Amino acid sequence: MKILWVKSDFLHPTTKGGHIRTLEMLRQMHKRHEIHYVACHDGQSKTGLERAGEYCTQAYPVQFKVSAKGSWEFYRDALLSLLSPMPVHVSRWRSNEMRRVVSELLEREKFDALVCDFLTPSLNLPKLEDWVLFQHNVEVMIWRRHAANAGNPLRRWYFRSQAQRLFRYERDICRRVKRVIAVSEADAQMMRRMFGASRVNAIPTGVDVNYFMPPDVPVTKKSDLIFVGSMDWAPNVDGILYFVREIWPLIQRKRPGSTLDIVGRSPDASILKLAEGNAHIRVRGTVPDVRPYLWGACVSVVPLRIGGGTRLKIYESMAAQVPVVSTTIGAEGLEVQAGENIHIADSPEEFAHRCLELLEQQSEQARLANNAREMIQKRFSWDQVARMFEQLLSLQSGSRVA
Repeated sequence: MKILWVKSDFLHPTTKGGHIRTLEMLRQMHKRHEIHYVACHDGQSKTGLERAGEYCTQAYPVQFKVSAKGSWEFYRDALLSLLSPMPVHVSRWRSNEMRRVVSELLEREKFDALVCDFLTPSLNLPKLEDWVLFQHNVEVMIWRRHAANAGNPLRRWYFRSQAQRLFRYERDICRRVKRVIAVSEADAQMMRRMFGASRVNAIPTGVDVNYFMPPDVPVTKKSDLIFVGSMDWAPNVDGILYFVREIWPLIQRKRPGSTLDIVGRSPDASILKLAEGNAHIRVRGTVPDVRPYLWGACVSVVPLRIGGGTRLKIYESMAAQVPVVSTTIGAEGLEVQAGENIHIADSPEEFAHRCLELLEQQSEQARLANNAREMIQKRFSWDQVARMFEQLLSLQSGSRVA
């Protein structure tokens, strides 16, 4: 197939779950198909453009710089969004240049499939009825959960108002596109129920099983607990702050010497402050390779209260043979079995209990980790997931689209 793939950004440096999911699938698909990739490029980071050849036949950079979170431009966009029916989550990615580039490609080339990756590029695409939407999250659920967990009344009001705008926009796009591909059956069912979208299919999340396989030589344990995730993604920030404030003291009470590693890019001041004067919490920030930190940990924690889609960090921990304790929301959409290959806990007391149980019982730690690793090996390699994605695209390409 000849595929036109449009996303808001390039895939390197690969620090986000959405980047990893798209990158690994495109790498597999690029072996068998011709991929034309359009994305925004801020003109600063060369890595994204230089490494695009790893996953596409031709890359088309669109000069565009989105307002950075926390900047005055970001707050300007947030305030202006109150005057518009368009949610700021989408409107801040408006690019007339991307629309021009995509339109010219459609006029000049013939493609077998058109893919809009995430909701954000959709406002820049002509004739959405021809496109397949690859939707990594049910976006409105993230904003609704932000509102539910916001302590500040003003923030709660703002999140609710944006969630209402996002619901209408996401519903309309999911109904208009040729097909929606969700990352879990739970998300697919939610889109059908919430949006009335009938053309929705699901593919599972994958993992590079061999890449995360622990080395033959046992790794010395360097931390008791580890949290992995981009620290510029609000659900991760909320999750780790909740963990340190509500769960960590319960663990420390029973095991005063326990240690916690927080690994992920761009930790803000609220995250860095967690380690101030506390030798047992270490904020690692961006690391060149997350695997040694996973292999060196006893338990991987995913205490999320906000989010959508699926958490790659869980499957990566399982592939690295590290037992996982997660909230229900953290493991949402993943094909896991509580008590068999993961522990699920939603109250601070239960979460702390499950962590302590694994830290104190090596046999339970090994049982959960081995079961999880075995499940991942059998069912969730990226090659298997990519072939499922290809099959769904091929169903849509009975007639070539121009």
